[in-house]
Amino acid sequence: MEMIDWQEGCPVFLDQTRLPLAVEYRRGETVEQMAQAIEKLQVRGAPLIGVSAAYALALAARLNQGAADFMAAMEKDEARLRRTRPTAVNLFWALDRAMGEIRAAWQAAGPQGAAKRALEVAQTMKAEDIAINRRLGAIGQQVIQDGDGVLTHCNAGALATAGYGTALGVIRAAVEAGKRVHVYADETRPLLQGARLTCWELMEDGIPVTLQADGMAAVLMAQGRVNKVVVGADRIARNGDTANKVGTYGVAVAAAYHGVPFYVAAPQSTIDRSLERGDQIPIEYRDGQEMRGFQGAASAPPAVETFNPAFDVTPARLIAGIITEEKIYRPKDGKFDL
Repeated sequence: MEMIDWQEGCPVFLDQTRLPLAVEYRRGETVEQMAQAIEKLQVRGAPLIGVSAAYALALAARLNQGAADFMAAMEKDEARLRRTRPTAVNLFWALDRAMGEIRAAWQAAGPQGAAKRALEVAQTMKAEDIAINRRLGAIGQQVIQDGDGVLTHCNAGALATAGYGTALGVIRAAVEAGKRVHVYADETRPLLQGARLTCWELMEDGIPVTLQADGMAAVLMAQGRVNKVVVGADRIARNGDTANKVGTYGVAVAAAYHGVPFYVAAPQSTIDRSLERGDQIPIEYRDGQEMRGFQGAASAPPAVETFNPAFDVTPARLIAGIITEEKIYRPKDGKFDL
């Protein structure tokens, strides 16, 4: 299944807000539509956000070819994309890389050459992401033993990437290696990415999965049913502090108490070496209405005050290893040197 592709001059993406009830694709015909798709979580997951931003710049380059000042128009569109989601560092990494290539192509071959190069870069980044995830999975599956119960939080699977997945890529690679794995998926409040997305894609692949509410993770650990925790990441500081979907920190605390190894799986591009510690990671806060109901159905008083950070930061001292496409980083004295 394609998460995003280029068809007839526009990005076409899987609308993840419609899953698991419907598989629907949408065309991004303007940069604003692509920006809103990222903001509304129609496309989501740090690696996929980065690839989608690159495709949005390819669209911008096509649309801006007739502009009086091509690069000024491109910079305006890039600025709009930068405002979509502040925590996922892959967004900014992808925009920086793509804009560098676009600028160089524009200087050499004008707007038409820049538009051609922009699409090439987006397609290259998509292919690279899939290859990176497969290498990451092959390296990471060594931490999974035959018969393990593996808990994950949110969705760090094929749906969060250009394909295959990070945390779920580790699980997929373990299954492909012949290991028996049972996944425990936190539902992931308030938008239920674990329930809607992780369970759906694991069931599509025939990988055994059990759904539980976020608050039930510690009970599973106490019962000895969870042998490992593997989660994704949206940004990792140089010392290993990791931002991931809110609720991850609580899972890590429970795992530490019960002696369950807690792993983070993410590509090298998710490591932000400009930040020394996790308290420097910008955290996105989302509309409180997400807390008051789901898909139009109210679940709380309409005027209740809400607290709705999209992410939390798990301290490095709670992380047993950070799995990347190059190696598994291990902590020393409770911190990493990334």
